Amino acid sequence: MIDHTGIIVSDFERSKTFYRQTLAAIGYELLMEVTAAQSGTHDFAGFGEQGKPDFWISQGTPNQPPIHIAFRVQSRAMVDAFYQVALAAGAKDNGAPGLRPHYHAHYYGAFVRDADGHNIEAVCHQG
Repeated sequence: MIDHTGIIVSDFERSKTFYRQTLAAIGYELLMEVTAAQSGTHDFAGFGEQGKPDFWISQGTPNQPPIHIAFRVQSRAMVDAFYQVALAAGAKDNGAPGLRPHYHAHYYGAFVRDADGHNIEAVCHQG
């Protein structure tokens, strides 16, 4: 089981704002920040739910190639909301909400690219 993951972003404050807005649509919130002084390297921001940050961003040279992160959500409506909020927050479309039956019959997902090209997805596996 994966406990947490993260990506490196080129503009920490811009990305922190983007992810705060976008991930709120799926029930995530900014739960923790660690300063460069505390970490000894870079600023970090941790997003998650129920008090547990499991998605982190940090300042630096963005991962190359860009990373793909998929967030599992409870409903197709949450996928739709994620996609709309992400676009409004500045993401680029990388796959509108819809079924992806080549994965499985109930795979409903949406994909966006953040400012650094990371492929961020919300997916619901329920019919």
